[in-house]
Amino acid sequence: MSNVNCIVYKDFKRPDKQLIERFRGIPAANLDDCMGRQAAADAAIKPIGKSGLIGPALTVKVTEGDNLMFHYAMDLAKEGDVIVIDAGGSTSRSIFGEIMVHYLLKKNIGGIIVDGALRDKEDIAATGLPVYAKGVTPDGPWKNGPGTVNTPVVCGGRIVNPGDIVVADGDGVVFINPDEAEELLQKVSLLMENEKKSMDAIDKTGQLKRPWVMEKLTALNCEFHEFYEK
Repeated sequence: MSNVNCIVYKDFKRPDKQLIERFRGIPAANLDDCMGRQAAADAAIKPIGKSGLIGPALTVKVTEGDNLMFHYAMDLAKEGDVIVIDAGGSTSRSIFGEIMVHYLLKKNIGGIIVDGALRDKEDIAATGLPVYAKGVTPDGPWKNGPGTVNTPVVCGGRIVNPGDIVVADGDGVVFINPDEAEELLQKVSLLMENEKKSMDAIDKTGQLKRPWVMEKLTALNCEFHEFYEK
């Protein structure tokens, strides 16, 4: 009988690199807008130092406050991978610190996202590797397991599968199913084109036309008065 709480898949299917690169430079906010405005990871997960990353997700699930499975996953990571760690949202103990980040820098990974805590914040920020975390604590991790590598995980309230495309910037993080990538790229291209038209119109006229505002207020039977007096 398999141990459902301690499983490692040594590799996974990564999306085509050209497909991943087409998402480079697209704001996470625009992607989220085109994904029902409910695709972003929890706002508590923030960049530590440099923001902005893109790459395929190598997923890790650890027991809260424990980093055994992350240690194993580091050796599996390939160039460009973004390691996404489900630490249960716990910030009671750090999952990694400067030494582990230094090792991953040598492997040229795309970045790390942890729904949990790290330590050595300033040293990690100085490396230039994009790292996102929920918190910071000097308390170190246990190394007992169990956990999983390259299985579906939850990060910031979002389900992440191995090979999902990770896009993050200063606003936050989104995870994209590669099977939905082409349709999403079309949607976000149209959105960004319309946003540019709005920005150009503001520059030319000093106005931002939004007829839907009055339509909504009218539907609410909103009262309008010319002046307020006590």
